[in-house]
Amino acid sequence: MSIQDFKGQRMLVTGAATGIGRACAQMLAGRGAEVWINHLGQADAAAVLVDEIVSAGGRAIAIEADVSDPDAVAEMFACITANGPLDGLVNNAGIIQEQAFLDTSEADWRQIMAVDLDGVYRCCRHALEGMSTAGRGAIVNISSELGHLGRENYVAYCTAKAGVIGLTKALAREFAPAIRVNGVAPGPVDTAMVSVEHMSQEWIAKELAIPAGRLGRPDEIAAAGCVLLSPAASFFTGQMLGANGGAWMGG
Repeated sequence: MSIQDFKGQRMLVTGAATGIGRACAQMLAGRGAEVWINHLGQADAAAVLVDEIVSAGGRAIAIEADVSDPDAVAEMFACITANGPLDGLVNNAGIIQEQAFLDTSEADWRQIMAVDLDGVYRCCRHALEGMSTAGRGAIVNISSELGHLGRENYVAYCTAKAGVIGLTKALAREFAPAIRVNGVAPGPVDTAMVSVEHMSQEWIAKELAIPAGRLGRPDEIAAAGCVLLSPAASFFTGQMLGANGGAWMGG
């Protein structure tokens, strides 16, 4: 399958200032979409990305909002959809924390859930309101292979990402056939999230011990997401593409 044109379409990518989200925004804009670049506290990085896209002849608008804040998400969608519903949404915003389960506080747990699962729910909810009225649209939710595999010291993250997988499948059934809801469950990707700031050297080494023998690139994950948004994937709904280097080979 190839990624087709998105000319005339309006897309939102959350967590788009860096990493996978940035690559998704670049790829969508490069194929004609007007892309809304959501970020939180990364105005400079988002502005650089907007400049790059506009300089290349594309269309992009930065918009700051905390996806863990219901009011902020509502305000963001009110701004974006003032001139009509979105055609596509990529739920990419996320955080990670390496922490033993018994050391994970209620606040730690809620923080991961608020961003990684509740944020996806909120953005899907607002996007689907407009898409349902329009009778069209596509959503891609970025999960993780750890949502399938589980991992010690990442219980909150794994639980949230497993929830994203369940949410994706349930929404796909409820809103088909007019709206397609799919996801990507990446393996280890070369982004700031896989760094000593978020993950021990021990676990970074384990991330490399997969059949592919390397970290993925953000553009490789973006390509999977953009294909799922495009008409090339018109028979895909409720699916999780495993762009993971063989880390997870389940169905």
